Amino acid sequence: MKIGIVGLPLSGKTTLYNAITGAHVDTAAFMGGKTEAHQSVVHVPDERLEKLNAIFVPQKKTPANINYIDLAGLNPGEQKKGGFSDNFLGLIRTVDAILVVVRVFEDENIPHPQNSIDPKRDIDLVESEFIISDLSIIENRMHRLQKQLKVKKDDHDVREYALLEKYKAFLEDEKPLRLLDIPHDEELMIRGYQFLTLKPLIIAVNISETDIGNEKKIIESFQDRMNQKKCTVIAISAQIEMEIQQLSEEEAKTFRDDLGIEFSAMDKLIRTSYELLGLVSFFTVGSDEVRAWTVEKNTHAPQAAGAIHTDFERGFIRAEIVFYDDFIERGTMAKCKSDGLVRLEGKDYIVKDGDIINFRFAI
Repeated sequence: MKIGIVGLPLSGKTTLYNAITGAHVDTAAFMGGKTEAHQSVVHVPDERLEKLNAIFVPQKKTPANINYIDLAGLNPGEQKKGGFSDNFLGLIRTVDAILVVVRVFEDENIPHPQNSIDPKRDIDLVESEFIISDLSIIENRMHRLQKQLKVKKDDHDVREYALLEKYKAFLEDEKPLRLLDIPHDEELMIRGYQFLTLKPLIIAVNISETDIGNEKKIIESFQDRMNQKKCTVIAISAQIEMEIQQLSEEEAKTFRDDLGIEFSAMDKLIRTSYELLGLVSFFTVGSDEVRAWTVEKNTHAPQAAGAIHTDFERGFIRAEIVFYDDFIERGTMAKCKSDGLVRLEGKDYIVKDGDIINFRFAI
């Protein structure tokens, strides 16, 4: 999974990136006009994986991963100056979700680029940049299709043009495409465009230390966003979380307990990301490796096998499955089999969170 972190300059997005990943990027790195991105891979903590590792004692333990990408700050109106850079677009179009950081903290030493604190305005500014980007893609494609249709009226081109025309009108009404109900056939037709306003949106409201404990009340003021499809809001004090990240595990726990912080920024974002994207984890186990795999909810067994290797999906025969809780209660696969808890499932089986799976395949 990839998550791109964006926001206006001085919103605290690089501070949050450091808090999530444990990196030590200079939080003023983008102030001098630098445009390079920072990337880090974070292991998804999962107590289930740890317990399975203790039982099997494999040569290798492999958790699920999330790749966080900290992108340069967005300056409102930069689209009017030629649009996003190729580097920015090349990175953000590949992400599975976009994390937008907006600030509510006040600090006279860190001036807001819009000269006032207004997180809802800032969200609208960022989203309007994405709408402009998607409109540009659509208009360019429609222009090319018009030329093609003058030469030959291909049915696929006609359908694509009509679809883009509908999306263009929706975007011109200043609404992101993720609010649309897009059927599977349309989704297949537009998948290659990687529209930014189609991507799920996580809004991270960057609060001050004094706001810790009032997160619920702050989030309630963004209820209109919470009610949108593929959008959620969380509140995090990025500066405090970055400082905690630099402490030992014991010191960090004490600090969080003193401040009343239940979950770290990393844990909160991982939970939010999995819920928003509709993801589940299954496990493969053995003496060589114990590993967590991430797939979307409602993924069928052959497609889950394909997450491991395309050959597994192509040659899928059966999936040998035991649920995690059943396995932990008994401690061995042999005991699970003797108790009739190991099932053989076919192509129609939908993988569930916590499944331990051994795929049978032939190629």
